[in-house]
This record gives sequence, C-alpha cells and structure tokens, in this order.
Amino acid sequence: MQLSGGQSEPTKVAVALELMFLFTVLSIAPSIVLTMTSFTRIIIVFHFLRQAMGTPQMPPTQILSSLALFMTIIIMGPVIKNVNEEALQPYLEERIGFKEALEKAQIPIRAFLFKHTREKDLSIFYSISKETRPENKEQVSTMLLVAAYTISELKTGFSIGFLIYIPFLILDMVVASILLSMGMMMLPPAMVALPFKILLFILVDGWSLLIGSLVNSFG
Repeated sequence: MQLSGGQSEPTKVAVALELMFLFTVLSIAPSIVLTMTSFTRIIIVFHFLRQAMGTPQMPPTQILSSLALFMTIIIMGPVIKNVNEEALQPYLEERIGFKEALEKAQIPIRAFLFKHTREKDLSIFYSISKETRPENKEQVSTMLLVAAYTISELKTGFSIGFLIYIPFLILDMVVASILLSMGMMMLPPAMVALPFKILLFILVDGWSLLIGSLVNSFG
C-alpha cells in the first residue's frame, strides 16, 4: 500500500503541472493570437485602410477585429489541423505523453513562423539576446522566433498599408487641385474627396480584392 501511494504522488503532481500549464496557455491566448498567427498583418492593413479612406470610425473596430479573427482561423486552418492530428488527439487518447505532445505541436507552428519571418529580423533578436547563433532551424529558440515573426509581420503590414494609401492619396491631390483652381479655398478637400473614395472602393470591389490579396499573401 505504501508503494502504491508513493507511485501515485508523482502522477498527481504531473497532472497538476499539466493543468497549470494549460491554464497559463489559456490566460495568454490573446497574446498568442496576436503574435503567432496571421492576425497581426490583417488588423494592421484594415486600420491603414480606414485611415486612407478618411473614415477612422467606420467600419467599427469590433467588426474589423471579428473579420480579422475569422480570416485568421481560415488561414491558420492547416496549422491547427496538423496540431490537432499530430499532438492533441494522440495526447487525449493517451498514446503520447504531455512533453511529446508539446514538442509535436510546435513543429507546424514553427514551420509557419519560419515561412513568414525574415532572417534579418531573427538576427536582430539574436544580437540583442547575445545568444549563440543557431546552425540550423531546429536550434532556433521559439521565443526569439516569435519576436522576429512579429517584427516581420509589422513590416509586411505597413508595406501593404503604404500601397493601399497611394490611390486614395492621388484622389485627395486631384480633388485639392480642382478646388484650388476653382478658388474654393475654404472647402476642406478631405470632405469632398470622401464620397469619391468610397465610390472608388465600391467600384473596384475593394473588400473582396483586399481580403483575397491578404489571404494569398500567406501562400
């Protein structure tokens, strides 16, 4: 009886640690969504679009965030499927241990992060942390990879936002030139250009074009 009780104690401790780890992951789930998925790029582009069109409050932030979240689920679908099939289901069926499940879950996630992370950004964080440079991808720290991925996504999002700004900026300049030539100095060009921006966005089917381009940008 003493032996059985002694053996059960480590098992209880291991289960408690696993539960604590799972609760910790759930508590930082919003941060994981923001820094390890396609959400970052999408939401940045959406906010650039609002500023470029001159409608900073429309569409509402809640709608854009919800749309970005649904797009993230679609884009990350293959990664989620791999994690579920290779790590989560085998663990729930008790075919593999917790540690092995965690290692297998990292494989598709790290592959996604590597695909969209610039080597220069990863090098910057290795310089900051002063860690030994890895010889291959397997030696790259997941924490530094996530940080580098976030920086890469910020740059990509700003690059796409710049391209979105160009046609609307040209329209603003055309409207301002016309108003200046007509002597309407007191009429704000942004107010006159706004309906034309909205019309332009509707005519080119802007939402379908933008969302399709964002999804394709993740390959």
